[in-house]
Amino acid sequence: MPRFSVIVPAYKVQAYLEECLISVLDQSYPDLEVIAVDDCSPDACGAVIDEFAARDPRVRPLHLPENVGLGRARNAGLEQARGDYVLFLDGDDTLTPDALQDIADRLKETSEPDVLVFDYARTYWTGRTVRNRLSGVLSEQGPAPFRLDDRPGLLSLLMVVWNKAYRREFVEREGFTFPPGYYEDTPWTFPVLLTAETIATLDRVCVHYRQRRQGSILGSTSRRHFDVFDQYDRVFAHLDAHPELARWRPALFSRMVDHLATVFVRRGRLPRGSHGEFLRLARDHHRRHRVPGAPLRPRHLLVRFGAHRTFRLLSLASRLTRGTRRLAAGAARRSAAVALRAHYRLQLCLPLRADRAVFTTEAGGRYGCNPAALESAFRRLFPRIRTAWIAGPEHHHTIPAATRRLRPGSAAYWTALARSRYLVHNADFGPQLVKRRGQILVQTRQGTPLKRMGLDLQDRPAAARDADVTRMLRTADTWDYVVSGNRHSTLVWERVFPSRFTTLEYGLPRNDVFARSTSADVTRLRETFGIPADAVAVLYAPTCRDYRRGPRPGLDLERFLSRLGPRFVLLTRAHPSYGEPLTRATGGRLIDVSDHPSVESVCLAADALVTDFSSLMVDYANLDRPIVVYADDWEAYEATRGTCFDVRAFPPGAVARSEDELIDIFATGHWCGSRSTRLRAAFRERFCLYDDGRAAERIVRRVVLGENAELPSVVPPEGRHPVPSAAAGLPTVPLATVPAPGGPARAAERL
Repeated sequence: MPRFSVIVPAYKVQAYLEECLISVLDQSYPDLEVIAVDDCSPDACGAVIDEFAARDPRVRPLHLPENVGLGRARNAGLEQARGDYVLFLDGDDTLTPDALQDIADRLKETSEPDVLVFDYARTYWTGRTVRNRLSGVLSEQGPAPFRLDDRPGLLSLLMVVWNKAYRREFVEREGFTFPPGYYEDTPWTFPVLLTAETIATLDRVCVHYRQRRQGSILGSTSRRHFDVFDQYDRVFAHLDAHPELARWRPALFSRMVDHLATVFVRRGRLPRGSHGEFLRLARDHHRRHRVPGAPLRPRHLLVRFGAHRTFRLLSLASRLTRGTRRLAAGAARRSAAVALRAHYRLQLCLPLRADRAVFTTEAGGRYGCNPAALESAFRRLFPRIRTAWIAGPEHHHTIPAATRRLRPGSAAYWTALARSRYLVHNADFGPQLVKRRGQILVQTRQGTPLKRMGLDLQDRPAAARDADVTRMLRTADTWDYVVSGNRHSTLVWERVFPSRFTTLEYGLPRNDVFARSTSADVTRLRETFGIPADAVAVLYAPTCRDYRRGPRPGLDLERFLSRLGPRFVLLTRAHPSYGEPLTRATGGRLIDVSDHPSVESVCLAADALVTDFSSLMVDYANLDRPIVVYADDWEAYEATRGTCFDVRAFPPGAVARSEDELIDIFATGHWCGSRSTRLRAAFRERFCLYDDGRAAERIVRRVVLGENAELPSVVPPEGRHPVPSAAAGLPTVPLATVPAPGGPARAAERL
């Protein structure tokens, strides 16, 4: 018996049905059945369903002899369902990747509730995606499961059937079915939520709700929209049949009135000439189901009295009031902006403060990367210089207590930019910055340039994305110093940002932590991430793709793990530009670390790195641990973004050009073999010459004390002793027996 039965009714959705079914069948949680119901569709829906059923035994086709409508088609699928839980998905919508895994995990966490409510996002034909604006009511904080009495706010959600998972035993026991007609979700969803003994929530977008440009039911003009009256009669009939639910009548009455008003005011739903009839029926329903104490908002007045003209006048007055408020708020914001600009101009006239330094990063101001390492060094080496960090309030907890916190755009922010002698950033302070004589601006960048940057992107429009080259160069003209980790970086920065800055080829400050960390630090970090003591942790960290939308991994994570064997754990980290993880199917041997604030900590916890064109390989090489380059889309990446050098010709370890090659590299032990060690040594000699743990000190002394500053000498790579990985201390016994991708031969791999 499968865990999930996903019921997909299909009628005139041939253009979208394939995508819908693929989104279900490609889920990382495979224990499911798909009951695809062809509601006697006149297009190719039936043929599409049969094609999928022929390819995948989990698809169970059901062809209805006549068109019965969405609700009854769902009933037909429900009769065939065998899963523990039932989900409904319309044929033009899709499940998000790993949605079923998250649903399964949440069901287990909340002791198998009757109903699990999850979130959705509207996806428009333009490509825009907008999450449900009421997602806050799906918070997972607090006890779970619960009853609706504990979370009545769930009734404010869109009353649809496809944002929930239903325990099949509960549905069958209570005899829930869908009625015919439009708005068939209403007399299903309300009774289900009211009746359920146990409910849980999942604060995760699991369904993409397609907003079709044309052809959707709710966007059509038809008298079928009058079905809404019968559907609410069914809802209140359910309440009458269950007196114990009478306390919910006021809430459902309010929802009904809002719904009726919405159907009436939405253009294009009701046929011309039918509005008066609709209002009369709405007024009758208001009188029939009204409860004492009902609110008297404009929409309720419309339904209560059928006062169409009065409603129009009240709506116009309401819109005028909102418009006036928006204008007033806009005027206030503009006045505040003018005042802040005047404040900044005034501060620019005041003397610089030689004992002030300001720092920030591109990633929303979160404390980290090279600026954070330099800020710490400023406080340690020159305590007379007071430091400040620019960040939004959501990141203030990441800033050390000794460092002043500045909110972007505040008066204190503009004062600091105008009067601080030292300004440190890894990206750009913005066009409003006025660089003063005597100010020193340190540009740290964000690592060693492997992918093309700056002027090199002029012939790469997909990556440049209409970048303003003139402004970019004007910004580079404000830099006094640019931090460089190696000769390669120096040559690239000076070529792609041609200006008069001084390059500080002293190493990358953020890598100092690698030289200072101990085995105790590694153990603590692995415990934080939940990595077993006897496991080999592989970090998979691909860079972003300019030709893709979203963090789609080029690696089948589950397959990779299953082929490597039980001793391996996979840490996944998406590029920060995506703002979402590579996978949500975390737990056990698959752990996503995309949200961890410190990539350096993640590197310390990992025993090996798998990456592609990411500069992280240079940082990780300082740990002298195995690195595997996985370049399965080299041609596409080179055509869209391009690299500064061919990493395949000078790699830090083994190179895989396909997933099977990558698995083979681990299966045969090449990932940590002698050749990999030699390649890594040559790579470190070229790119890690100055990363000896004192890069931040050299940079800060040079910036503050000038050209005559005495700088710490550089410890050569052969004289360094980076903290060993946790796996390096494991006994040299076979880690796993992995079948080679090319055949049945088995290969034992050793550390």
